Amino acid sequence: MPMLRIRLTGSDDTARAVINLLQSVEGIEHVEEIDDLMPHMDDADSSSAGLSDVGGPQMHEIEVEVGNPATARKVREAVEALAFDLDALVEFEEEEEG
Repeated sequence: MPMLRIRLTGSDDTARAVINLLQSVEGIEHVEEIDDLMPHMDDADSSSAGLSDVGGPQMHEIEVEVGNPATARKVREAVEALAFDLDALVEFEEEEEG
């Protein structure tokens, strides 16, 4: 079953909106937001703590199991349209199992 990874740069509300959209698409087997495995080097004692460019949008990674390539294409189109409407950045990575 193909696995689609979506990296989304936006707010928590934007991530929830994308996940809700994904759960409504027919042909999707599983949707899950996975934890960010990269440690962040933000130190509370840092001279840059609290600066506006440090407090930017958050990164979210969402895994989606799709039933077939047509569903993967439908997911991409729907997520791209929603991300555009919500002013978020989205990136896709597709894995074939087998």
